[in-house]
Amino acid sequence: MVTNTVEFPYRRSLGPVIGTFVAALARGQILGVRSGERVLCPPLEYDPDTGAATSGEFVAVGPVGTVRSWTWVGEPSDRHPLDRPFAFALIQLDGAGTSLLHAVDAGGEGAMRTGLRVVPRFRAEPKGHTGDLAYFVPEGAETTDAGVVDGAALSPVAGGEPGVVLEPVETMEFWSSLTYREALSAASERYARSLLAGRLLGQRCPTCGKVYVPPRDFCAIDGIPLGEGDDLALPDRGVITNFTIVTPVKYPGQKETEPFVRVSVLLDAPDGQLSESGSALMGLQPVVDVTNEEVRVGMRVEAVWLPEAERNTDELGNRGWGSTSGALTGWRPTGEQDLSVERYIDRVF
Repeated sequence: MVTNTVEFPYRRSLGPVIGTFVAALARGQILGVRSGERVLCPPLEYDPDTGAATSGEFVAVGPVGTVRSWTWVGEPSDRHPLDRPFAFALIQLDGAGTSLLHAVDAGGEGAMRTGLRVVPRFRAEPKGHTGDLAYFVPEGAETTDAGVVDGAALSPVAGGEPGVVLEPVETMEFWSSLTYREALSAASERYARSLLAGRLLGQRCPTCGKVYVPPRDFCAIDGIPLGEGDDLALPDRGVITNFTIVTPVKYPGQKETEPFVRVSVLLDAPDGQLSESGSALMGLQPVVDVTNEEVRVGMRVEAVWLPEAERNTDELGNRGWGSTSGALTGWRPTGEQDLSVERYIDRVF
């Protein structure tokens, strides 16, 4: 079982309606927008009931509201807005005709109920983000500095006040993150065990003779299943068939700061002969003991294994072109004479 996390930042434009709503939150105000006889909060550009464009007239609502429905979160995760048990609730703010979904820090599930009156708490240092409205608390449960969160005072705005004009926030940054657990296939588990033992494991198709590394339990050429009986140990020596020099750009999670090389390595045949067409190819491999400028097609290389006690396969999944992360430090030149560039260049798959 391997745990994977996919995450990235992104920025979205807000438009004049949501942008004004967010700008008001930074001032400790909550706005709705008038649509016919009612006020929508949160404000929308189009009325969800009629599809008609809303008026563009912003109205201050709340700050007090009424819980219309709720659900209790007894064990918050790191993705939740609070690190303690809380409620997600639909809150109809005074002066609004619709409900706002938000968190209520009630102190305990027993304090929550439909009809509960709640007041908002705002961030001490607003960032022009929806998160500037931190959560709600039951009315009357706050301390003498009610309406203050970490020193940031609430604006005492009465519901229904018309004519609110603010400069809209144009964009808002988000962080998207997804963590999931992936069960390794039988072939991937065998490959992981081989790496921990200091061996490369592949799989040969009995029909076309193509060798895959890591083993994948099927042949992509013939479309037939492969099993453990088709596994074979592979040499940890080969030839570079292609390479790329990567110049790092700044992005979240990037650990490299200087240009680095990733190479494709065509392994020697299992019988110890030099690489041939049926041999396995491993892509995106790191190199060691050689400068970027010295890497070239045809260079003979060998694997440099981590000490056995330091090897792990925690990052190994079912996809990839032969990941050796956690088992190898990289591939280093053997010092042997280069092989023919014309014979091996552009062998990437």
